[in-house]
Amino acid sequence: MEASTLAITILWSLLFVYSILGSLDFGAGFWGMIYGKNEEKSASQIANRFLSPTWEVTNVFLVIFVVSVVTFFPFATTLLSNVLLVPVGLGVLLLTIRTTFMVFQHHADRYKDLLRLTSGFTGLIIPALLVSILPITLGGFVSFESGYPRLQYGELLTHPTLYMHILFGLSTELFISAIFLMDYAKEAEDWNAYDTFRKHSLWLGPISIAIAMLTIGTFPEEASWIVDNIQEHWVAFGLSLLCFIIGYAFLFIKKKDGRRGLARAAVIMVGLQYAIAIYAYGAAHLPYLIYPDITIEDGFTNPDTFYQMLIVYAVGFGILIPAFYLFWRLFLKDRRYLKQE
Repeated sequence: MEASTLAITILWSLLFVYSILGSLDFGAGFWGMIYGKNEEKSASQIANRFLSPTWEVTNVFLVIFVVSVVTFFPFATTLLSNVLLVPVGLGVLLLTIRTTFMVFQHHADRYKDLLRLTSGFTGLIIPALLVSILPITLGGFVSFESGYPRLQYGELLTHPTLYMHILFGLSTELFISAIFLMDYAKEAEDWNAYDTFRKHSLWLGPISIAIAMLTIGTFPEEASWIVDNIQEHWVAFGLSLLCFIIGYAFLFIKKKDGRRGLARAAVIMVGLQYAIAIYAYGAAHLPYLIYPDITIEDGFTNPDTFYQMLIVYAVGFGILIPAFYLFWRLFLKDRRYLKQE
């Protein structure tokens, strides 16, 4: 494997991890807002119980991803920073506001409702801003004026593909978070919350798949290159769809206690579904970072420098992985925390 291909694979893996963790983080904030003053209070408690310790981990992976982009593809940063300044800048600003509110959440009961609303609404707006980056990379929205790249905001904001990408991102976020919180509620033996999140998973699953398919149909004319590449990877996308069908079917299986749904099996299959789909989409996107202006080879750092940095990353993850495992044991598996005993 070439060094540039290895680098983009690592970057895409970090993007996958952040997209899953971000979906859980932002989605939990949204569900916590929706059920915060509802009679189904247990659903809000489960969402907030998961959200309380995990938002810091999500931000860690965001920082790692951004640093990796700059270090692996330094010659692409000028173009990327010019084109993506507004969506990324607004996203970071809202993320800063959300993080600040989360820090003081447990020390300001007077503003509890405001904090809940902030967490919920930013949980929708931030993913919408971040997913708006995807259509920009497809081509047709970047021009050069006096040698400087400019994002054509008028064309982007009036093109249906932007809004379909946003709908896809939001539906995916809510589906992944709902099906995970269903499993989280099972671990906590909170069956009211379990039934609530299972109900949402049932209708969000098909909607997310339908929106994903419709989104491809709204790609701009300049994106015909990636449509052709997606068709060439039809086996991988078909396998992803099969994983969804199996995972969705697990939601209907009746257990011995009379309840429906094999939550853990459904979470695993849905996670596998999105892993296959994201890597297949990444393969279809090669060799471009932004079509047709820059490829991974154009933006890549020196291979010798890359391999040296790879050692640093390996040491860093060697330290972080045990910490993440401990975090998982403390907050996602410890029944005393799950039940707040």
